Amino acid sequence: MPVSRPRPARRKEVGGATITDLMPFFRAWMRNPRSVAAVAPSGRALASLITQEISARTGPVIELGPGTGAITQALLERGVREQDLTLVEYGSDFARLLQVRFPDARVLWMDAAALNRHLLFNEAPVGAVVCGLGLLNMEQKKIAEILRGAFRFLRPDGAFFLYTYGKRCSVPEMLLDALDLEATRIGRTFRNLPPASVYRIVRRQTTAG
Repeated sequence: MPVSRPRPARRKEVGGATITDLMPFFRAWMRNPRSVAAVAPSGRALASLITQEISARTGPVIELGPGTGAITQALLERGVREQDLTLVEYGSDFARLLQVRFPDARVLWMDAAALNRHLLFNEAPVGAVVCGLGLLNMEQKKIAEILRGAFRFLRPDGAFFLYTYGKRCSVPEMLLDALDLEATRIGRTFRNLPPASVYRIVRRQTTAG
């Protein structure tokens, strides 16, 4: 006779984020408000929205500022293999937590602005970069460094996904033009703390004359 196992208790959520993950974000925000995008991790709705165009066919994925791994988990649920994930996290507490939660992923404790200074991939160019960084709090020079590093590894048809709590894309139009990139809003969710919009950034298509 089969033995039924009790279902694990569902973790309580606030604004789509689990309560157990709120404290690490709050502590990090208290230490350095400008270094953390929000006082809470991404909720399920935002994680689902920002990963909706990513699948097992995407191949390797880089995640910038994964925090406690809410979006990382959504990437796995989309079919991305854990060993195909490179998680770039500047917060040491978060980096250690990610190593425990995603032991088969590559976790790099580093500033995302230093991507361009490292050789992360020899083959299998990256299909997507997912950004959870607080770009609105950064100088344009640092944003440019992050984008240059990301697009160095992205294959020609790859995309850079970000979310923002602002009214517009957190990468200014002038900077997009300078880097020959274009941004498109692919959705917005109010089921997040706070509500957020998601943008896809790709290389600008050149039209043959």
